Amino acid sequence: MAIPGPSRVEPAIQRLHGDRLHLQHGPIDVVLRAWGSPGDIRAAEAAAAARFRGILPELASELPLLRQPVSAVPRGAVARRMHAACLSFADGGTFVTPMAAVAGAVADALLAEMRAAAPGLARAFVNDGGDIAVFAGEGLSIGMVADPTPGFGFDGALRLHARDGIGGIATSGRHGRSFSLGIADAVTVLARDAATADAAATLVANAVDCGSPAISRMPAEALDPDSDLGPRLVTTDVGVLTADEIAAALEAGAARAEAWCRSGLIRAAAIRLCGHHRLAGAPLHLLTEPTA
Repeated sequence: MAIPGPSRVEPAIQRLHGDRLHLQHGPIDVVLRAWGSPGDIRAAEAAAAARFRGILPELASELPLLRQPVSAVPRGAVARRMHAACLSFADGGTFVTPMAAVAGAVADALLAEMRAAAPGLARAFVNDGGDIAVFAGEGLSIGMVADPTPGFGFDGALRLHARDGIGGIATSGRHGRSFSLGIADAVTVLARDAATADAAATLVANAVDCGSPAISRMPAEALDPDSDLGPRLVTTDVGVLTADEIAAALEAGAARAEAWCRSGLIRAAAIRLCGHHRLAGAPLHLLTEPTA
């Protein structure tokens, strides 16, 4: 997600079918839902809407710092969530800026406001462009996709409960809203919060890679002068890969995901590439199995 400079455009808030609320401000596009008593739902939605109004201006005010590799702690509450999530992964020379966790951090912040305003909520989610903060309560089903391109639909789903200790689900890859250094179609990560899941999904997706003439790349700054990736080469197209190239790329991503699962940073990951997949970490309670 690219965050623009200061804008005078007011946030848009509208009701969607299925008892969902849509919040949109610049590039931040959120859909949320809460379950509980009518009073709790009203309180949760009002708290989320009130907090949402200030998030984009806060982030825009600190953009130069947020686009740099993780270093100084920013001032804003959401920016601090971004920084803390990415700091956990900024070791061993891994390149990461706080922007890797921006969508997840926004989702976490809104969910926290909802739960504080309405402690009696049965369950809730905040979906910021596919990066989702969840309070699963008695149970919540989440759809999964191998290719998030519009029209492809879901290819699986998983069921979460509060006892699972999972508060965030994020998906990244070369088809998403942000640039990727890797070639994954999709990497979905489950973690304790959405900011952590967002950062991890980005970095695992970057690791899903191999050397192949079928892969086309360009400097990120040539595609977007404001990209936090600067001159780093990002994937623009993936042609036909050999079976060995697919296996090598999947194994590279799975190795990174498994290491972070063992360290406790994330709970699980599902990696998809060219109709093939790898799972890492805790077994996922899938309602439908992957197709490959």
